[in-house]
Amino acid sequence: MEDVQAKADKRKIAINKVGIKGIRHPVRISDRSGERQHTVANFNMYVGLPHHLKGTHMSRFIEILNQQEWEITIQSFKKMLQEMTYYLQADSGYIEMDFPYFIAKQAPVSKIKSLMDYQVTFIGEANQNKQQVVIKIIVPVTSLCPCSKKISDYGAHNQRSHITVTARVKGFIWIEDIIDLVEEEASCEIYSLLKRPDEKYVTEQAYDNPKFVEDMVRDIAARLNPDDRILAYRVESENFESIHNHSAYAIIEQDKQLHVN
Repeated sequence: MEDVQAKADKRKIAINKVGIKGIRHPVRISDRSGERQHTVANFNMYVGLPHHLKGTHMSRFIEILNQQEWEITIQSFKKMLQEMTYYLQADSGYIEMDFPYFIAKQAPVSKIKSLMDYQVTFIGEANQNKQQVVIKIIVPVTSLCPCSKKISDYGAHNQRSHITVTARVKGFIWIEDIIDLVEEEASCEIYSLLKRPDEKYVTEQAYDNPKFVEDMVRDIAARLNPDDRILAYRVESENFESIHNHSAYAIIEQDKQLHVN
């Protein structure tokens, strides 16, 4: 049968990204405990299209996802990116994989266990035989306002916050390593299930550890700076204010390789 997509295009205009968006596919994720999580990821998969080609072969993206059961690590994600660009004969490629990741957490006092979910994204880019993978993790935490605590006779307002760390990494790093780092620098971490003694603990823990949105991004950046596994990062904090009809926001971006002597 005639392959229309493989025909020449006379307009001489290259396309930066063409492919499929919003396809869900089951994957297995290795976690730090040695177990494998089965989850469903949302994929966006694109390649660059040269100016002389009319179109790309959309079905081949699906074939790549279905050709084997992918157990996702940074290394296997790079392999998927490499296979996609090779199979579609493209000079550049891009894969974004977004999935929920679950960690069993113990409540601080009762020690009762429950699953806490985090949103994780792997973003891979290939260009001229160079590959790069970025990990993005959204970590919900509690923040308590230092100003509110200082000026009030009793109590202080707190809020749920989303800390988003986007990191370009070297070698291997566990998803849990980044989550642990973020939670340790919040006023208090969040749990799915708490009994009354646990509620007392987290309330007092946040009160004893007040932090502005600026404090949280700076404290996390101070932890990321000396970590040799992190080549570049962006850390964002959005506090969903409990006494305002807006969010407080801060961001720090750092490419550590630009500062290497």
